[in-house]
Amino acid sequence: MTEYGYFLAAEEHGPAELVEQARMAEQAGFSHLWISDHYHPWNGAQGQSSFVWSVIGALAQATSLPVQTAVTCPTIRIHPAIVAQAAATSAVLLEGRFRLGVGTGEALNEHVLGDRWPQAPVRLEMLEEAVTVMRQLFEGHEVSHHGKHYTVENARLYTVPPEPVPIDIAAFGSSAAALAGRVGDGFITMVPDPELVARFRRGSGAGGNAKPVRGGLKVCWGQDADEALRTVHRLWPNMALPGELSQVLPTPAHFEQASELVTPERLAPSATCGDDPDAHVAALSAYAEAGFDTVYVNQIGPEQRGFFDFYRTKVLPQLTG
Repeated sequence: MTEYGYFLAAEEHGPAELVEQARMAEQAGFSHLWISDHYHPWNGAQGQSSFVWSVIGALAQATSLPVQTAVTCPTIRIHPAIVAQAAATSAVLLEGRFRLGVGTGEALNEHVLGDRWPQAPVRLEMLEEAVTVMRQLFEGHEVSHHGKHYTVENARLYTVPPEPVPIDIAAFGSSAAALAGRVGDGFITMVPDPELVARFRRGSGAGGNAKPVRGGLKVCWGQDADEALRTVHRLWPNMALPGELSQVLPTPAHFEQASELVTPERLAPSATCGDDPDAHVAALSAYAEAGFDTVYVNQIGPEQRGFFDFYRTKVLPQLTG
Protein backbone atom coordinates (compact mmCIF):
# COMPACT_ATOMS: atom_id res chain seq x y z
CA MET A 1 0.00 0.00 0.00
CA THR A 2 1.33 3.44 -0.94
CA GLU A 3 2.29 5.76 1.92
CA TYR A 4 2.28 9.56 1.88
CA GLY A 5 4.94 11.89 3.18
CA TYR A 6 5.64 15.61 3.30
CA PHE A 7 8.43 17.26 1.32
CA LEU A 8 10.23 20.01 3.25
CA ALA A 9 11.48 22.64 0.79
CA ALA A 10 14.69 24.04 2.28
CA GLU A 11 14.96 26.49 -0.63
CA GLU A 12 11.73 28.27 0.37
CA HIS A 13 11.62 28.13 4.18
CA GLY A 14 14.08 28.81 6.99
CA PRO A 15 15.23 26.08 9.38
CA ALA A 16 12.80 26.88 12.20
CA GLU A 17 9.89 26.93 9.72
CA LEU A 18 10.95 23.54 8.35
CA VAL A 19 10.96 22.02 11.82
CA GLU A 20 7.51 23.44 12.52
CA GLN A 21 6.21 22.11 9.21
CA ALA A 22 7.55 18.67 10.13
CA ARG A 23 5.53 18.78 13.37
CA MET A 24 2.41 19.84 11.47
CA ALA A 25 2.97 17.11 8.89
CA GLU A 26 3.04 14.43 11.57
CA GLN A 27 -0.09 15.84 13.22
CA ALA A 28 -1.86 15.90 9.84
CA GLY A 29 -1.22 12.20 9.24
CA PHE A 30 1.78 12.19 6.90
CA SER A 31 4.02 9.20 7.60
CA HIS A 32 7.39 10.25 6.16
CA LEU A 33 9.53 13.34 5.57
CA TRP A 34 11.71 14.38 2.67
CA ILE A 35 14.04 17.38 2.88
CA SER A 36 15.91 19.03 0.02
CA ASP A 37 19.69 19.57 0.17
CA HIS A 38 20.80 22.76 -1.60
CA TYR A 39 23.54 25.36 -1.31
CA HIS A 40 21.48 27.90 -3.29
CA PRO A 41 17.74 28.30 -3.84
CA TRP A 42 16.58 28.05 -7.43
CA ASN A 43 15.79 31.78 -7.46
CA GLY A 44 15.83 34.81 -5.20
CA ALA A 45 12.08 34.69 -4.54
CA GLN A 46 12.47 31.39 -2.71
CA GLY A 47 15.12 33.04 -0.60
CA GLN A 48 16.43 30.28 1.71
CA SER A 49 18.93 27.41 1.71
CA SER A 50 19.92 26.17 5.16
CA PHE A 51 22.48 23.44 5.84
CA VAL A 52 20.45 20.27 5.67
CA TRP A 53 22.39 18.27 8.26
CA SER A 54 21.77 20.87 10.96
CA VAL A 55 18.05 20.81 10.19
CA ILE A 56 17.97 17.01 10.28
CA GLY A 57 19.44 17.12 13.79
CA ALA A 58 16.55 19.36 14.84
CA LEU A 59 14.00 17.13 13.07
CA ALA A 60 15.27 14.16 15.05
CA GLN A 61 14.18 15.92 18.23
CA ALA A 62 10.92 17.36 16.87
CA THR A 63 9.26 14.41 15.14
CA SER A 64 9.10 10.62 15.17
CA LEU A 65 8.77 10.37 11.37
CA PRO A 66 11.39 8.79 9.09
CA VAL A 67 13.53 11.37 7.26
CA GLN A 68 15.29 11.21 3.89
CA THR A 69 17.36 13.72 1.93
CA ALA A 70 15.89 14.39 -1.51
CA VAL A 71 18.50 14.57 -2.60
CA THR A 72 22.14 14.95 -1.56
CA CYS A 73 24.92 15.16 -4.14
CA PRO A 74 27.93 13.36 -2.60
CA THR A 75 30.36 13.96 -5.44
CA ILE A 76 31.77 17.50 -5.80
CA ARG A 77 30.84 20.12 -3.19
CA ILE A 78 31.11 17.61 -0.32
CA HIS A 79 33.37 14.54 -0.41
CA PRO A 80 31.49 11.24 -0.01
CA ALA A 81 33.46 10.42 3.15
CA ILE A 82 32.01 13.54 4.81
CA VAL A 83 28.51 12.81 3.54
CA ALA A 84 28.84 9.32 4.99
CA GLN A 85 29.68 10.74 8.42
CA ALA A 86 26.75 13.17 8.28
CA ALA A 87 24.35 10.42 7.18
CA ALA A 88 25.54 7.96 9.82
CA THR A 89 25.12 10.55 12.58
CA SER A 90 21.64 11.41 11.29
CA ALA A 91 20.69 7.73 11.35
CA VAL A 92 21.88 7.43 14.96
CA LEU A 93 19.91 10.52 16.03
CA LEU A 94 16.80 9.26 14.23
CA GLU A 95 17.25 5.75 15.68
CA GLY A 96 17.42 4.15 12.25
CA ARG A 97 14.65 6.23 10.67
CA PHE A 98 16.97 7.85 8.11
CA ARG A 99 17.60 7.06 4.46
CA LEU A 100 20.14 8.84 2.32
CA GLY A 101 18.80 9.97 -1.04
CA VAL A 102 21.58 10.78 -3.51
CA GLY A 103 21.84 12.08 -7.06
CA THR A 104 24.24 13.58 -9.56
CA GLY A 105 23.34 17.11 -8.50
CA GLU A 106 23.14 20.45 -10.25
CA ALA A 107 25.75 23.03 -11.16
CA LEU A 108 23.66 25.49 -9.12
CA ASN A 109 24.97 23.89 -5.92
CA GLU A 110 28.10 22.00 -6.90
CA HIS A 111 30.15 24.69 -8.72
CA VAL A 112 30.53 26.93 -5.65
CA LEU A 113 34.10 25.83 -4.87
CA GLY A 114 35.20 26.46 -8.44
CA ASP A 115 35.26 22.82 -9.50
CA ARG A 116 34.57 21.83 -13.09
CA TRP A 117 31.03 20.67 -13.77
CA PRO A 118 31.41 17.30 -15.53
CA GLN A 119 29.23 15.87 -18.29
CA ALA A 120 26.34 13.63 -17.27
CA PRO A 121 28.07 10.25 -17.90
CA VAL A 122 31.01 11.33 -15.75
CA ARG A 123 28.66 12.48 -12.99
CA LEU A 124 27.00 9.07 -12.97
CA GLU A 125 30.41 7.41 -12.76
CA MET A 126 31.36 9.66 -9.83
CA LEU A 127 28.08 8.90 -8.06
CA GLU A 128 28.60 5.15 -8.34
CA GLU A 129 32.10 5.42 -6.86
CA ALA A 130 30.81 7.73 -4.10
CA VAL A 131 28.16 5.16 -3.15
CA THR A 132 30.87 2.49 -2.94
CA VAL A 133 32.94 4.67 -0.59
CA MET A 134 29.98 5.51 1.65
CA ARG A 135 28.85 1.89 1.91
CA GLN A 136 32.32 0.85 3.03
CA LEU A 137 32.38 3.55 5.69
CA PHE A 138 28.91 2.67 6.99
CA GLU A 139 30.34 -0.69 8.11
CA GLY A 140 32.32 1.11 10.82
CA HIS A 141 35.69 -0.30 9.76
CA GLU A 142 38.81 1.56 8.66
CA VAL A 143 38.66 2.34 4.95
CA SER A 144 41.35 3.25 2.44
CA HIS A 145 40.18 3.82 -1.11
CA HIS A 146 42.17 4.99 -4.14
CA GLY A 147 39.72 5.28 -6.99
CA LYS A 148 39.37 7.19 -10.22
CA HIS A 149 37.59 10.12 -8.58
CA TYR A 150 38.08 9.80 -4.80
CA THR A 151 40.82 9.04 -2.31
CA VAL A 152 40.19 7.98 1.28
CA GLU A 153 43.00 7.07 3.65
CA ASN A 154 42.64 5.40 7.05
CA ALA A 155 39.10 6.73 7.55
CA ARG A 156 36.72 5.17 10.04
CA LEU A 157 33.29 6.22 11.23
CA TYR A 158 33.02 5.61 14.95
CA THR A 159 29.41 6.81 15.27
CA VAL A 160 27.37 4.46 13.13
CA PRO A 161 23.86 2.98 13.38
CA PRO A 162 23.41 -0.77 13.99
CA GLU A 163 22.55 -1.25 10.30
CA PRO A 164 24.17 0.57 7.35
CA VAL A 165 22.27 3.62 6.12
CA PRO A 166 20.13 2.71 3.08
CA ILE A 167 21.05 4.68 -0.05
CA ASP A 168 18.33 5.50 -2.58
CA ILE A 169 19.36 6.93 -5.95
CA ALA A 170 17.50 9.67 -7.80
CA ALA A 171 17.08 9.41 -11.55
CA PHE A 172 15.23 11.22 -14.31
CA GLY A 173 16.49 9.28 -17.33
CA SER A 174 16.96 5.65 -18.31
CA SER A 175 20.73 5.51 -17.69
CA ALA A 176 20.41 6.84 -14.17
CA ALA A 177 17.43 4.54 -13.51
CA ALA A 178 19.57 1.58 -14.55
CA LEU A 179 22.31 2.75 -12.17
CA ALA A 180 19.75 3.07 -9.38
CA GLY A 181 18.62 -0.49 -10.02
CA ARG A 182 22.17 -1.80 -10.01
CA VAL A 183 23.62 -0.08 -6.93
CA GLY A 184 20.75 1.60 -5.07
CA ASP A 185 18.70 0.36 -2.14
CA GLY A 186 15.77 2.24 -3.65
CA PHE A 187 14.74 4.63 -6.41
CA ILE A 188 13.72 8.30 -6.33
CA THR A 189 12.10 10.15 -9.20
CA MET A 190 9.77 13.11 -9.53
CA VAL A 191 7.44 11.96 -12.29
CA PRO A 192 4.84 9.14 -12.09
CA ASP A 193 6.39 7.30 -15.04
CA PRO A 194 5.70 3.54 -14.93
CA GLU A 195 8.28 2.92 -17.67
CA LEU A 196 11.02 4.52 -15.56
CA VAL A 197 9.94 2.42 -12.58
CA ALA A 198 10.06 -0.67 -14.78
CA ARG A 199 13.56 0.26 -15.96
CA PHE A 200 14.66 0.48 -12.33
CA ARG A 201 13.04 -2.86 -11.51
CA ARG A 202 14.70 -4.59 -14.49
CA GLY A 203 18.09 -3.25 -13.45
CA SER A 204 17.63 -4.43 -9.86
CA GLY A 205 17.63 -8.13 -10.67
CA ALA A 206 15.69 -10.77 -8.79
CA GLY A 207 15.27 -8.68 -5.63
CA GLY A 208 14.19 -5.52 -7.42
CA ASN A 209 10.54 -5.69 -6.44
CA ALA A 210 11.51 -5.42 -2.77
CA LYS A 211 13.33 -2.12 -3.28
CA PRO A 212 11.18 0.97 -2.59
CA VAL A 213 10.30 3.55 -5.22
CA ARG A 214 9.71 7.07 -3.91
CA GLY A 215 8.41 10.14 -5.70
CA GLY A 216 7.44 13.69 -5.00
CA LEU A 217 5.28 16.50 -6.32
CA LYS A 218 4.42 20.09 -5.54
CA VAL A 219 0.96 21.54 -5.00
CA CYS A 220 -0.42 24.89 -3.96
CA TRP A 221 -3.49 24.71 -1.78
CA GLY A 222 -5.66 27.83 -1.65
CA GLN A 223 -9.30 28.83 -1.95
CA ASP A 224 -8.55 30.75 -5.15
CA ALA A 225 -6.96 28.41 -7.70
CA ASP A 226 -5.85 31.28 -9.95
CA GLU A 227 -4.13 33.02 -7.06
CA ALA A 228 -2.47 29.73 -6.08
CA LEU A 229 -1.13 29.36 -9.63
CA ARG A 230 0.28 32.89 -9.43
CA THR A 231 2.05 31.87 -6.22
CA VAL A 232 3.57 28.87 -7.98
CA HIS A 233 4.65 31.08 -10.87
CA ARG A 234 6.29 33.57 -8.50
CA LEU A 235 8.16 31.02 -6.41
CA TRP A 236 8.77 27.91 -8.55
CA PRO A 237 8.75 28.80 -12.27
CA ASN A 238 11.90 26.69 -12.63
CA MET A 239 9.74 23.55 -12.51
CA ALA A 240 8.72 24.16 -16.13
CA LEU A 241 12.21 24.70 -17.54
CA PRO A 242 12.92 22.11 -20.25
CA GLY A 243 15.70 19.63 -20.80
CA GLU A 244 18.95 19.79 -18.86
CA LEU A 245 18.72 23.45 -17.84
CA SER A 246 18.12 22.56 -14.19
CA GLN A 247 21.38 20.60 -14.17
CA VAL A 248 23.65 23.10 -15.94
CA LEU A 249 22.61 26.66 -15.00
CA PRO A 250 25.04 27.84 -12.30
CA THR A 251 23.29 30.60 -10.32
CA PRO A 252 19.82 31.66 -9.12
CA ALA A 253 20.13 34.70 -11.40
CA HIS A 254 20.47 32.42 -14.44
CA PHE A 255 17.36 30.52 -13.37
CA GLU A 256 15.48 33.80 -13.01
CA GLN A 257 16.51 34.79 -16.54
CA ALA A 258 15.46 31.46 -18.02
CA SER A 259 12.20 31.49 -16.05
CA GLU A 260 11.13 34.71 -17.77
CA LEU A 261 10.10 32.40 -20.62
CA VAL A 262 7.76 30.40 -18.34
CA THR A 263 4.11 31.52 -18.33
CA PRO A 264 1.56 30.55 -15.67
CA GLU A 265 -0.29 28.51 -18.31
CA ARG A 266 2.84 26.51 -19.11
CA LEU A 267 3.42 25.92 -15.41
CA ALA A 268 -0.13 24.81 -14.61
CA PRO A 269 0.41 21.08 -15.38
CA SER A 270 3.39 21.01 -12.98
CA ALA A 271 1.44 21.70 -9.78
CA THR A 272 -2.11 21.03 -8.60
CA CYS A 273 -3.60 24.33 -7.46
CA GLY A 274 -6.73 25.17 -5.48
CA ASP A 275 -8.94 23.44 -2.92
CA ASP A 276 -10.59 20.66 -4.91
CA PRO A 277 -9.82 17.49 -2.91
CA ASP A 278 -10.43 15.25 -5.92
CA ALA A 279 -7.76 17.06 -7.93
CA HIS A 280 -5.20 16.57 -5.18
CA VAL A 281 -6.17 12.93 -4.69
CA ALA A 282 -5.85 12.31 -8.43
CA ALA A 283 -2.38 13.89 -8.56
CA LEU A 284 -1.08 11.68 -5.76
CA SER A 285 -2.90 8.58 -6.98
CA ALA A 286 -1.03 8.78 -10.29
CA TYR A 287 2.14 7.85 -8.39
CA ALA A 288 0.48 4.95 -6.63
CA GLU A 289 -0.82 3.67 -9.95
CA ALA A 290 2.69 3.90 -11.43
CA GLY A 291 4.06 1.61 -8.73
CA PHE A 292 5.43 4.05 -6.14
CA ASP A 293 5.72 2.95 -2.53
CA THR A 294 5.87 6.44 -0.99
CA VAL A 295 4.73 9.80 -2.38
CA TYR A 296 5.87 13.09 -0.86
CA VAL A 297 3.89 16.28 -1.39
CA ASN A 298 5.14 19.85 -0.90
CA GLN A 299 2.94 22.90 -0.37
CA ILE A 300 4.23 25.94 -2.25
CA GLY A 301 3.86 29.30 -0.55
CA PRO A 302 2.95 30.58 2.91
CA GLU A 303 -0.43 28.85 3.39
CA GLN A 304 1.04 25.97 5.34
CA ARG A 305 -1.51 25.62 8.13
CA GLY A 306 -4.42 25.72 5.70
CA PHE A 307 -2.71 23.09 3.56
CA PHE A 308 -2.15 20.71 6.47
CA ASP A 309 -5.76 21.11 7.67
CA PHE A 310 -6.99 20.44 4.13
CA TYR A 311 -4.89 17.30 3.71
CA ARG A 312 -5.73 16.04 7.21
CA THR A 313 -9.48 16.33 6.68
CA LYS A 314 -10.08 16.11 2.90
CA VAL A 315 -7.20 14.36 1.10
CA LEU A 316 -5.30 11.85 3.21
CA PRO A 317 -8.48 10.08 4.44
CA GLN A 318 -9.34 9.31 0.80
CA LEU A 319 -5.88 7.95 0.14
CA THR A 320 -5.29 5.96 3.31
CA GLY A 321 -8.78 5.14 4.52
